[in-house]
Amino acid sequence: MSARKGVLTAVGIDRGWPFQIALDGALCTGKQSEVQDEFCKGLSRYVRGHSLFHDDKTFVVQCFSLKEDAEKFMNRFGGEWFDPRERGRGHQWNKWYKGNFAGR
Repeated sequence: MSARKGVLTAVGIDRGWPFQIALDGALCTGKQSEVQDEFCKGLSRYVRGHSLFHDDKTFVVQCFSLKEDAEKFMNRFGGEWFDPRERGRGHQWNKWYKGNFAGR
């Protein structure tokens, strides 16, 4: 992922918002996305999430600085914990090596 001025890198997000939830991408569109945004007001969510792919399925990752906020989100909308070490590297940064640390 290339860096843009004023936008945090993936490493910066992982350090500041280490509690990350991967949610089925189909549950993050349209009205549902608006409901999630409204729910997250006042929570420690980083506003710019990112997408990953695993087994031909899209996931949207929501990042939180507080574990209790991530748990509130997961209890309300579902999803599963995402470990950033499972994210792809280089040109495959958007792949999720679920259960395996990428390149390790």
